[in-house]
Amino acid sequence: MSRADTAGTFQLGDRAVKRMGYGAMQLAGPQVFGPPKDPAAAIAVLREAVAAGVNHIDTADFYGPHVTNRLIREALHPYAEDLVIVTKVGAVRGADASWNPAHSPAELTRAVHDNLRNLGVDVLEVVNLRAWGNLHAPADDDIEEQFSTLAELQRQGLIRHLGLSNVTAFQVRQAQGIAKVACVQNHYNLTHRDDEQLIAELGKQGIAYVPFFPLGGFTPLQSQTLSSVAARLEASPLCVALAWLLQRAPNILLIPGTSSVAHLRENLSASELKIPAQMLAELDGLVH
Repeated sequence: MSRADTAGTFQLGDRAVKRMGYGAMQLAGPQVFGPPKDPAAAIAVLREAVAAGVNHIDTADFYGPHVTNRLIREALHPYAEDLVIVTKVGAVRGADASWNPAHSPAELTRAVHDNLRNLGVDVLEVVNLRAWGNLHAPADDDIEEQFSTLAELQRQGLIRHLGLSNVTAFQVRQAQGIAKVACVQNHYNLTHRDDEQLIAELGKQGIAYVPFFPLGGFTPLQSQTLSSVAARLEASPLCVALAWLLQRAPNILLIPGTSSVAHLRENLSASELKIPAQMLAELDGLVH
C-alpha cells in the first residue's frame, strides 16, 4: 500500500479520491510567477506523487501563469484513469506578478479554455470558482453571474464538476441554487479555523472540503505546542499539522504543495501518523 492510500478516500464529484493529494502551486517560480529554476525537479515531484498513490492534484492556470499546468501535462500526460486534476479560475497575473480578479463571463470562459489547452484535455474534471474577497479571506459578495457562467460551460460539456474557493457559507448556498457544488477550497489549518461550522455542514451533504494553506502558506505554522507534540511523536511539526487535519473531519482532502521530492515524501507520511487523543486535545486547544 502506498503512503497516499493510508488516509483513505472521500468522494469528489463522482470519483473517490485519496484524502492525501498534492498542490502544484509551488512548482512555479518565486512568488508563483515564471518558470521553476529546475523544471526537471518539478517534473520529478509530480511523477513521485502519482507513483506514491496520489490521485488528486490541485492546480490553476494562473500559477506561473500557465507554468504548473504545462508541467503537469509534460510529467503525467496521458493521465492515469483515476487521476483527478482540479483547477481554479477567477484570477489573472499582472506583469509585476500581482494577483488580480478576472470574473467577467469572457475572462472565466477564456480561463477554462486556457486550462483545457495547457492540461491537454477535452474536459476539465473539476473547476473551482475562486471568489475574490480580499484575496486571502472571503466576503459575502454576489457570485451568481460568475458561477452561472461556469454552469453554462458545464452544460456545454467542458467541465464535469464545479467547486468553490475562498467563499463564505452564503456563497456556497448561492452557488448551490445554480448548480451542484462538488467541493469547497478555503483557508483552514491548525491555527486558522474560521470554517469549523462550514466543514461540518458540507460533511453532512457529502461535499469535500479542501484546505488551502494547510501548513500556513507563505508563513509556515509555528507553535510551541505543535513542536512539543511533534517531538513526542518523533515527527516533524508540519507532518503533525497535516495529520491533525486528516483526523479533524472525514470530508477534508489535503493538497499540501512542495517543489521537493524529499518534502513530498515527508508530507505523504502524515497519512500514516495517528495522533493520540490526549495530544489531539492539546492541538485542539491552540484555538479557543
